[in-house]
Amino acid sequence: MSDLRKIIIDGKEIETDGAMTLIQACEQAGIEIPRFCYHERLSIAGNCRMCLVEVVGGPPKPAASCAMQVRDLRPGPEGQPPVVKTNSPMVKKAREGVMEFLLINHPLDCPICDQGGECDLQDQAMAYGVDFSRYREPKRATEDLDLGPLVGTHMTRCISCTRCVRFTTEVAGVHKMGQTGRGEDAEITSYLGETLDSNLQGNIIDLCPVGALVSKPYAFTARPWELTKTESIDVMDALGSNIRVDTKGREVMRILPRNHDGVNEEWISDKTRFVWDGLRRQRLDTPYIRENGKLRKAEWPEALAAAAAAMKGKKVAGLVGDLVSVEAAYALKQLVEGQGGIVECRTDGAKLPAGNRSAYVGTATIEDIDTAKAILLVGTNPAVEAPVLNARIRKAWTRGANVGLIGEAGDLTYDYHHVGTGPDAFAGLDDSGFDPATDGPSLVIVGQGALARDDGDAVLAQAMAVAEKSQAKLLILHTAASRVGAMDVGCTAEGGIADALKADVIYNLGADEGDIPAGPFVIYQGSHGDRGAHRADIILPGAAYTEESGLFVNTEGRPQVAQRASFAPGQAKENWAILRALSAEMDATLPFDSLAALRRALVDAVPHLGDVDMVAENDWQPLERGEFDSAPFGAAIADFYLSNPIARASQLMAELSANAAARRANPMAAE
Repeated sequence: MSDLRKIIIDGKEIETDGAMTLIQACEQAGIEIPRFCYHERLSIAGNCRMCLVEVVGGPPKPAASCAMQVRDLRPGPEGQPPVVKTNSPMVKKAREGVMEFLLINHPLDCPICDQGGECDLQDQAMAYGVDFSRYREPKRATEDLDLGPLVGTHMTRCISCTRCVRFTTEVAGVHKMGQTGRGEDAEITSYLGETLDSNLQGNIIDLCPVGALVSKPYAFTARPWELTKTESIDVMDALGSNIRVDTKGREVMRILPRNHDGVNEEWISDKTRFVWDGLRRQRLDTPYIRENGKLRKAEWPEALAAAAAAMKGKKVAGLVGDLVSVEAAYALKQLVEGQGGIVECRTDGAKLPAGNRSAYVGTATIEDIDTAKAILLVGTNPAVEAPVLNARIRKAWTRGANVGLIGEAGDLTYDYHHVGTGPDAFAGLDDSGFDPATDGPSLVIVGQGALARDDGDAVLAQAMAVAEKSQAKLLILHTAASRVGAMDVGCTAEGGIADALKADVIYNLGADEGDIPAGPFVIYQGSHGDRGAHRADIILPGAAYTEESGLFVNTEGRPQVAQRASFAPGQAKENWAILRALSAEMDATLPFDSLAALRRALVDAVPHLGDVDMVAENDWQPLERGEFDSAPFGAAIADFYLSNPIARASQLMAELSANAAARRANPMAAE
């Protein structure tokens, strides 16, 4: 039940919830309050004192608006609403004083600071500070930390807002950063000088309001005003995190998160943020044809003619890779099925039933995690498969949610009941101390570790039965960004991947995670020289996810549009355009000449794909339960940092992978 209170802010009366802090109430009234330590997704620290306001009739000193609730204000003598002033002389003087103290030890090295141009301290010093300093003593200096290859530190700039400490502890679940010392000796440091080993550590770069924490790979490469900013969608996992791709000329310089409360809030994983150097390396930029066992460069007309000749009159199978947009998957399906062939997107052998959206997407949204009282994880390690989703489960756990796990035990950053390692554990759910049918909403999350096995359909049926019995919602956690969209347009063959690999000709659209046996003629269309290209007889160079506009449907079934941020290198073309050109070469021209026409055909065929950013409701269709074997569930992703061709082309991801392996090999003495 809400506790509505009236409050007057700068002469404007508003009605707001009593639980709101004054800084939130001011934002609701459209008044900006400067702040450094306050962040709406972190606990309140109240230590920078920049958000001071005057409470009329209160104590004769300014109050920190981030740490005072509306319900704490006293009404006027005749019961009038409390009055708050944000621009009175008292507030102005207090803010100038706070800013002067903050700048006393700040090195003021804006010309060489990577945060220059997007620094909160710089902006607020201009808006709320004074234009001179009374400080003449030497400034203090502190030693920089080594937090690893991702986050660069310049701790002399630090203003001790503790945002990084609160984020790593509360959201990422890594207890490695804190503050030591008092007064002038106070400094943020890491425990025993350790580097950070969270998959979310890059977010502290965005949180830092000064240039104390900056991006090591991006450092000194560009200024914010030189960059072209494009809103897009991430494809490193199936969460569909909203991102902003910043480019300078043709090069992607950095990737930042965008706020989307329903998907990634305002966090992204380190793989999403730092994979951009993989977009520059090992790129396919010209067509190739294999002759006498060796690949040679070719021109487009020759390569398309060779591909058309190879496919004509043969049994053709199309494979849809993990990073493929819905448009490209749909175009491939139209082309291959027009030749009497089959198309398959479940390249890892996942037993996802075609046509039953409640079984391959589920009935839950990602936001349902926030309110869940019980969460059962089946065959998944979300800390590796979707770190941002894992942070959301951790948030639910901190609010009292009960988490159970059937599968391989691991560090999920929160406590959970380990019910068992394989499907047999379903039988022991009732005795495990974990009960999904608790009072309140609950959730069953099924991962690909449970589905990409021979008895995956029986495991899925059992998980759906558990969800039905406990009135829980179901969420299928995918690892491939393209999977749900490709399933939606029907890129599924009756006999699955096993049938597809028996074809005479395999059209491989960016599927690099599995091996194609010897025998079939392989046409590979993709962006990087990875496993698929090594096996190919013809290579057609395609665009990466930042180089073409495309729809991606995330793990909860939400269609989102990734916009083009840069252009493909060399002769590489957009994926749908290659398929359209090949269809003309085969005298089976596809009925669209533009991306807009293709999208119209796509939405006509699958209407919910037109509802961008909406999660469609799926009719519950339970599966028939079959027999499962007792083998424990395996891991869906072997190495978080090397899970796709773009990541494998990245030098930074290779370094992070090696560091993680070294950490696992050498546990600390205390462990």
